[in-house]
This record gives sequence, C-alpha cells and structure tokens, in this order.
Amino acid sequence: MTKPVVFTNSEQEQFRADIATSRVPGAFEAGRWSVSPLNRDAATAMPRTVRLRDVSVRGMESMPGSIISAEEKRELMRSLVRAGVTELSSGSIIGRPLRELSADVEAVKSINPEVRFSCPLVRTIADVDLAAAAGFDGVQAWMPPWGAASLIYEVVHPAAWSGAGWRSLGLPEDRSGFLERAVSLTRHARSNGLSVTIPMLMVSYLTEDRLQETANALGEADATEIALFDGPGGMGPEAYSELVGRLRALLPQIDIGLHPHNTFDLGVANAIAAVRASANVVEVSINGYCGGPGNADLSATVAAFEALYGVSTGVDAGQLNALSRKAEALTGYEVAWNHPVTGHQAFTWGGRDFLSQEVDTDSLLHNAIDPEWVGASRPALITPESGPFTMWDKLVQLGIEPDRALVERVLAEAVGWMKSHGELISDQALLEIAGS
Repeated sequence: MTKPVVFTNSEQEQFRADIATSRVPGAFEAGRWSVSPLNRDAATAMPRTVRLRDVSVRGMESMPGSIISAEEKRELMRSLVRAGVTELSSGSIIGRPLRELSADVEAVKSINPEVRFSCPLVRTIADVDLAAAAGFDGVQAWMPPWGAASLIYEVVHPAAWSGAGWRSLGLPEDRSGFLERAVSLTRHARSNGLSVTIPMLMVSYLTEDRLQETANALGEADATEIALFDGPGGMGPEAYSELVGRLRALLPQIDIGLHPHNTFDLGVANAIAAVRASANVVEVSINGYCGGPGNADLSATVAAFEALYGVSTGVDAGQLNALSRKAEALTGYEVAWNHPVTGHQAFTWGGRDFLSQEVDTDSLLHNAIDPEWVGASRPALITPESGPFTMWDKLVQLGIEPDRALVERVLAEAVGWMKSHGELISDQALLEIAGS
C-alpha cells in the first residue's frame, strides 16, 4: 500500500516551477543548497577560495575534562586530511619528545604529503629546531598582546611553584622585548625553511600604534602570515573587517589569518567578514571545540563559505557529520541537537505533516542545505503534533510496511504515550506499539 496522495504529479510540477522562479544558478545547486542570491551580489566580491586551518587537536587540549590519547589525536587528524582539510595545526609540543612529534607529522603526511602541518606554541629557538627536526612545515610563534602584562602567559607558573623564580628565566620585560623575540624566532625559522605564522594574541586589545609597530617589524623579518587571534571573543564582524583592512594596508603581500572565538555566536560571521576584507586563512575546529566559548565550527564555516558565498574550501562536505560524531566520541561532549550542520536533529522541523511532507515537492525549502550534502539525514520525528503522513514515513524508516489502519492506531497510541510520559517517544517504543 502506498502513502495517500495529496497533490497530483501535475500540481507538484506546477509548484516546482513556481519555486524555480525564485532561484538563481549558483545560489541554487540541486542536492546541495538553496540560498538567497543577495549573498552572491554583495558589493565587495569574495575570493574564489579560502584556506581553512583545522586546530581541533589543540582546541580539544584546552577543553575541560577532555583526555585523548596521542594515537586518538593522530587518527582524528588522519580523518580530517581524508576529508580534504589541507592545513592543520598539531597539539602542544610542550614536554613532548621528538619521536612523538615525528609520529604526528607521519600520520598526517601519510594521507596527503601536500598538507601544510604547523607546530604551535613555539617560544624558543630550541622549539623551532625541534619542529624542524620533526618535519613540520611551519611554526606559530606567539606575539602577546601587551608589554609587561604579557608575562602572565609565559612559563612562569612552573618556575614559581618549584621555587626557582621566574625572574631569572630571561623572559622579555616589555613590548619591545616580546617583539624582538618574535622577530628572532621568525628569522631563525625562515632560515630553516619553515613558514612562520605570528598569532597576534587578544587582538581586541590591539592599538593602532602596536599594530603598525608589530606589522612593520614582522614584515621585515619575512613572516609568512600574521594571524589575528581573538581569545576573549571581543571582536565582531565590523571590527575584524576593519582590522584586516588596516593590516592589509601595512603589509599588502603577507597572508592574513584569523582565529575567531564564539563569545557572541559570531565566529563564522567574523570569518566571513575577515575574508571579505582580504584575509586568506581561517582557523576552525570540529564542533567549534576549544576552551571557553569555542572556535568557529569547521562544518558551519565550510557550509557558509560554500553555500552562501560560492567560496571553495576544498573540504568534502559529505564527511562533516562523520567528523562531528568522531569528535563527540573522543571528547564526550555532544553538540546541541540543533547545532548548525551537524546537530543530531539539525534538519528536523518537528513532526507536523506540512513540514515533513514539503520534501515531496522540494528537498530545499525550509532547509537551505541538503542534509545529504553534509553527510546527514532527515529522520521523521514523531512529536505530539505529528500527523499521519509523518507517522507513515516513520514506520517506513523503521522497516515496517504501513497501511492506513496501522498508521492511525500507532499515531494515537504514540501521542498518548508521550502525554503520559512527558517526553518524545523512542524508536524502540514505536516498534513495540506497532508490533502489539
């Protein structure tokens, strides 16, 4: 028995033709996305491509209660490379021997030798030499935000705890000292054939004078990229756009990256604004994993660039949900049910019939992106508002051949079950009702 027909084939074709009048090629790609063409008509053109640097492993290390083995981290990085990610940052190198770092490099390069693999957290010449010996392509040499106050973020706490006293460590004492250290590390790394990204930390505190002084010194030292790191998440899209524009005016040829945090749920919006203003690289992480409010989410960033703006990321969108599930299993932190792109119910609009059945006409109406494009599904969801058409689809998904009588009985009993239990009904409970 087939599901009752609401609209005839000719009516469906009429509806589809009507919908098509509102679509523009590019902004509409069958089986992928249907978005407003106004995104593509913005006054400032977007680039054809953008580079995404995944920092999931480093982000996971700063999450509360996330304990992941070295081999689990390597397997996650392998999965990222298989999904088409072409730039990654490793986890911290502090206290790790050369053989472990070399194993990280081998794990990534064994999947794609062309992947750009960078080593973060370098502060000394010895760190740079270790990264070079391990086979990294580049390093990230921190540039703290202030002068003397930047000592807060140096390796002072272990020394203070041991009683050795950090004041004898020879750390920089002011802004010029920290800048001199970054310049020295940059020149040493470049002489060893490494690319150098200088993360300018906590850029929401950056002043015009410090921006100009730092950019000029690092440009002369031949830094490959300056990345605008916003740890507190104090930057909005307008601020990122303005800051990228000022940095581009100072250093027309250098790569500009950013590491946006999601304090105001604007991580992806900040990435879009910065790239529109000429940034080249965006640091992202699976599920936005990091300490605090998290980073720009890999999946949402890929979807936004590809679908809304037609900017290629090189990432296989069909693997995004699998990556999200893998990272959830590793960390124990599940994303919200409606998390963009990878939430477990991100493509479910409740259980009302008119919403569940619209896909018979077109799969891209309430959903701007097709779940299959990002490796997700659109399960029928049974709620107290569900109608018989939604229940029909649900029974089919559960492997049951429905008829009208069965649908009506199961629906009535399921609604009663939900009212009495005060929760949504599970698939197992539905199967038990259907089989009774």
